[in-house]
Amino acid sequence: VQLQASGGGLVQPGGSLRLSCAVSGPFRAYTMAWFRQAPGKEREFVAAIRASGGTTHYADSVKGRFTIVRDGAKRTVDLQMNSLKPEDTSVYYCAAGTVITSTLREDSRYAFWGQGTQVTVSS
Repeated sequence: VQLQASGGGLVQPGGSLRLSCAVSGPFRAYTMAWFRQAPGKEREFVAAIRASGGTTHYADSVKGRFTIVRDGAKRTVDLQMNSLKPEDTSVYYCAAGTVITSTLREDSRYAFWGQGTQVTVSS
């Protein structure tokens, strides 16, 4: 499985961005997730969407502002980010794995990773 993330950039506080993760290889079987890592900080969970049923999970810090969606036909997983804040500034990574609900917030559970895309929220 290969993942290619895109869509990052510079945006003002309160603005929006949409990240996209293109998946090559098996897609339907995996839970897909987005993580982020700011300079000097550990990588943290942002959002995930389960393979079956499409159940979504979000970090408390982004709940209500971010939406994760998967498109089986396009083989993509997008992260729509609204009401962006300076603290959302990070490198964002998409990930794929066979994970259970209780562990889907743990980056070590994901076997496949994209290369990361920079999101900067600044005026």
